[in-house]
Amino acid sequence: MTPPRNSTAARDVAYALHPYTDHKAHLVNGPMVINRGKGVRVYDDQGRDYIESVAGLWCASLGFDNERLVQAATDQMRKLPFYHSFTGKSHEPMVDLAEMLIERAPVPMSKVFFANSGSEANDSVIKILWYMHNAIGKPEKKKIISRLKGYHGITLAAASMTGLPANHKLFDLPLPGFIHVGTPHHYHNALPGESEEDFATRLAAELEEVILREGPETVAAFYAEPFMGAGGVIIPPVGYFEKIQAVLKKYDVLMCVDEVIAGFFRTGNYWGSQTFNIQPDILVCAKALSAAYLPISAVMVNERVFQGIAEGSSTVGTWGHGFTYSGHPVPAAVAIETLKIYDEMDMLSHVRKVGPHMQAALQQRFAEHPMVGEVRGVGLVAAVELVEDKAKAKNFDPAKKIGARLSKLGEKHGVIMRAMTNDSIGFSPPLIISEVEIDEMVDRVGRALDELSVELRRESIAAV
Repeated sequence: MTPPRNSTAARDVAYALHPYTDHKAHLVNGPMVINRGKGVRVYDDQGRDYIESVAGLWCASLGFDNERLVQAATDQMRKLPFYHSFTGKSHEPMVDLAEMLIERAPVPMSKVFFANSGSEANDSVIKILWYMHNAIGKPEKKKIISRLKGYHGITLAAASMTGLPANHKLFDLPLPGFIHVGTPHHYHNALPGESEEDFATRLAAELEEVILREGPETVAAFYAEPFMGAGGVIIPPVGYFEKIQAVLKKYDVLMCVDEVIAGFFRTGNYWGSQTFNIQPDILVCAKALSAAYLPISAVMVNERVFQGIAEGSSTVGTWGHGFTYSGHPVPAAVAIETLKIYDEMDMLSHVRKVGPHMQAALQQRFAEHPMVGEVRGVGLVAAVELVEDKAKAKNFDPAKKIGARLSKLGEKHGVIMRAMTNDSIGFSPPLIISEVEIDEMVDRVGRALDELSVELRRESIAAV
């Protein structure tokens, strides 16, 4: 049905350019308009409720109606609505937040730089790596190794590190100097009979071969998410990061960890680095840092990296990088309050209680389903991967957009889902979700999958 001429939906089609959207299709289908939120639910302009199974974009960790965060922003706007951090200027919220992050870091860190998004933060890290290596007399050490299906954002350097085709096609990316190695997904990429540990050993050997091929003196860093988020919630095999880091240490390659999704309890620890035994030289966080109430991201660097920045800025006269809103006092105040709420709620204990419940509920409902190839996850993040042939782990033809169809049916049944690579459906609900709400979420997804199964059987696409 065509929306009324002056409706929000009609005006959206007329004026808005959406991220990650097929705009020809959008001209016909229009948007889903969300008007309000409460707890783990959002409500559209018709008053229908939806459980937000991915916390928006992995980020609304405290749900959609936390009054303390609203008050923190309001109080700070009245006191100091803006000030910058250029040329040594500072303010209390930025300093307090930096101190809190250093105190909570998974390994000793030295300084914190603030940006506005994960993409900006990851782009900033590339500039930091290039800058510090120039400053310490290693101007050839600039190449960045990341992974196929990894996601690090959409600015030029971050999108070059990202290993997903949609972020490269028609954008003339990746830029030179960005190299991708294999995806640590045992389900699809292991050899027949290969254990997780043997698979991890092979991936580490592949990394070493790439470093030697490129020349260790030219490779600055290895960049990785603790688990792959947008690539399909891919959990690394046993021993993976221990083996990878042994190679990096051997060739003096820095470990950069993208905790934009994984940070702040998502994996059942404060940091994904703790869950998977990673010792980062540089750590990036965002999203749940402010529970998504205002845009803010952070880059934590260790003392070695900071000394390179300090040396370069002394030579040049300044570190010529930063954003108008780096360390903006209002998002910083909201982030401070967010971290306080996590502490007061004992979020770690909560996630360790409800996370296993979600993993078990997803396994119980979907693992044996004929259209489900794998159910995987850790803590309060998971994926259900749809397949055409369960016995052969064969995915559907991407052109059929089976995952997208399930997501659309999910809306009909009152749950917002996200379809990713290989028709993997991601789950990353607000951290505050209860066991009862998890069960309701899984039930709504199950009803949508049952309806999709009937549709595909009628269309002779799947024998289910």
